[in-house]
Amino acid sequence: MARKDSEHQKQSMSALFRGKAIFKPLNTGWIDDHAACVREWIANIFFYTKNGTTVMIDAGYNYERLKEKMGWLDIDPASIRHILITHQDTDHVGALEQDSELLFRDAKVYLSEIENRYLTGETRRKVFHGFYRLPLVKMDNQKVLLKDGEILRIGDIKIECILVPGHTWGHMVYLIDDTYLFTGDTIWFGADGGYSFLSTLAEDNRLAVQSLAKLEQNIRARNHRIAVITGHTGWTDDLDFVFAHRDEICKPFTRRYTDPEAPYDGYIEDDDTEEKARGGCLGAKRAN
Repeated sequence: MARKDSEHQKQSMSALFRGKAIFKPLNTGWIDDHAACVREWIANIFFYTKNGTTVMIDAGYNYERLKEKMGWLDIDPASIRHILITHQDTDHVGALEQDSELLFRDAKVYLSEIENRYLTGETRRKVFHGFYRLPLVKMDNQKVLLKDGEILRIGDIKIECILVPGHTWGHMVYLIDDTYLFTGDTIWFGADGGYSFLSTLAEDNRLAVQSLAKLEQNIRARNHRIAVITGHTGWTDDLDFVFAHRDEICKPFTRRYTDPEAPYDGYIEDDDTEEKARGGCLGAKRAN
């Protein structure tokens, strides 16, 4: 997505979702000693650090404040050599666009081989029940194409790749060091737990629900603490909360799915500050 398209999406999505109390991104900061995030309007991008290696998860919008906010976390963009992409939607890959600041021009980009079809133009990304096609994303980074169940090792970091189609055809989530699950747009957290992500933005809502059920079985079988970290609505390690409504789809224009703690307009970032980013760990999402 070109920068002008990113700005257009900011304006149109702000107008569309203002007052709907749907998006509740984490502010910029650290979840714990390993995981951190930057807020870009309604979306989060994440960083995972271990033994001197930092992996980035998703690349957000084509966003002019990214370098500044990474500085709040003391993360140098030049240190990022590996970027895991959950899916190629415009709010998850913008910093890789050809007309971005190219902060990560030397990084390898990892994504599912199915998701790559959007980048090659073989498949066009459709939202709002197929009525709107998103602009084609263009990037020059070296790509590493992943299969479902593949396990990567980057430095001392273990990464398990799990395919969860529905939101997009090749959406992938990443279980890092068996403890941190980065879910992109697979799960939406409301006040009373997790749902399948927004109905208006899915390629196939039925498939998304089926994928979420399979993901629950996979994660619960691990029988240990796992932090589930979403792209737009925070994180929690309470799996009962995560999968409370895994057979339901969030319908963003229906009042019952609103979260009273979500901002009126998530595109206004006045409360995302360096002082807060350096002030302590970001709390987990819990049932009200």
